[in-house]
Amino acid sequence: MTTALASLTNHQIRLASRPVGMATRENWEFTAEPVTEPEAGGVLVKTLALSLDPAMRGWMNEGKSYIAPVGLGEVMRAGGIGVVIASKNPAFAVGDTVSGTPGVQEYSLVREAEIKRTGLARIDLTMGTPTQWLNVLGMPGMTGYFGLMDVGQPKAGETVVVSGAAGAVGQTVGQMAKIKGCRVVGIAGGAAKCEWVVKELGFDACIDYKAPAPEGAKRWDAVRDGLKRLVPEGVDIYFDNVGGEMLDAVLARINRKARIVICGAISQYNNMTAVKGPANYMSLLVNRARMEGIVVFDYTERFPIAIQEMAGYLKDGRMKSKEDVVVGLQTFPETLQKLFNGENFGKLVLEVAKA
Repeated sequence: MTTALASLTNHQIRLASRPVGMATRENWEFTAEPVTEPEAGGVLVKTLALSLDPAMRGWMNEGKSYIAPVGLGEVMRAGGIGVVIASKNPAFAVGDTVSGTPGVQEYSLVREAEIKRTGLARIDLTMGTPTQWLNVLGMPGMTGYFGLMDVGQPKAGETVVVSGAAGAVGQTVGQMAKIKGCRVVGIAGGAAKCEWVVKELGFDACIDYKAPAPEGAKRWDAVRDGLKRLVPEGVDIYFDNVGGEMLDAVLARINRKARIVICGAISQYNNMTAVKGPANYMSLLVNRARMEGIVVFDYTERFPIAIQEMAGYLKDGRMKSKEDVVVGLQTFPETLQKLFNGENFGKLVLEVAKA
C-alpha cells in the first residue's frame, strides 16, 4: 500500500437500528476504519457527493421489497459520485470521476465482482456538472425519464400532473413532459417552489398544497380545488411521488385511458401505521385507466440513451437542474430528514469532499 493510502481513515455511517417513524440520529452508528488498497480487479473511490432520496427510508425497513434492506450494522446504502484514487482494474484509471453506490462513507472499496452490482461507471463531466450527474443525469432523472416515457407514454396535447414537482424526480418529469408537447401542472409545497417550477422550469401551473386554507378547510382541499380549477378537462397522466390523499384527489379527476405512474409515496414512508391505499381506486375501472409502478433499476441497460438525450436538453437550455447541496458527512441524519419535512428545494445532495 502507498504511504498516501495508509494515512487515510474512512469515516462511515451505519444503520444501528430500524427506525419507527422518522429516522433520527439515534438510528445511526458513526464508525471509522483504515482505508485499504484494492485487490486485483478492484477500485478505490473517494466519495465526493451523495444522493439523498426518499427511497432510502424504505431501504431501512425489514421485509421484502424490490431491493434487499440495508442490514443492521451495514454502511447505509446511497448513490453518489466520486473520484478513483487507486485502481487495479483496466476499465478505471486514477483520476476518473465515477458514479455508483458508494454508501454513506468517505471511501468505497469496490471489488471486481461488485462493479456491475453497484453500477460503478465513469461519467463524462462535459455532459453535465457533478451535481447534475446526481440529478437529471443520475438516478432521479432516470426514474423520471423512464417513468414518464415508458409507463406514462405521453402524447402531445395531453395534460400531465406531477406531485413533488420541485423535487428531484418531479422537476425532470415536468420538463420532459413540456418538451414532449404536454400541458403540465405541478403540485408542490410552498409559494416559492410553485413559482420556481412555473417561471424557471416552464410548467403551465402549480398547486401549492401548503397554501393558507380558510377556516374549516381540510388538509388536501387546496389540491382538490386547484385540480378543479386548473385541469377542468381532466388528467391524462399523473406522476405520483406522494401517495395517500393526494393520490386520491387526482384519481377523482382522471380521464378515460389515463395512466397513473406510481414512483413513490413520501407521505406514507414514516407512518406509524399501515400504508394508506387509494380510496378512489374505482376511478381506474370507470375510466379504463392504468396504474403502474416504476423501479428505475429495471432500466439500467438503457440509461445511456436517456442520459444522452437529457444532456442535450441541458446543453440547449430546454432543461434545468436544481440541487440543494448540504456540506458534511456528519450532517447526514439531519440532512436526510429534510426530504420528509419538505425542506429541500431541488435535488438533495450531501457534499462529502471537494474534488
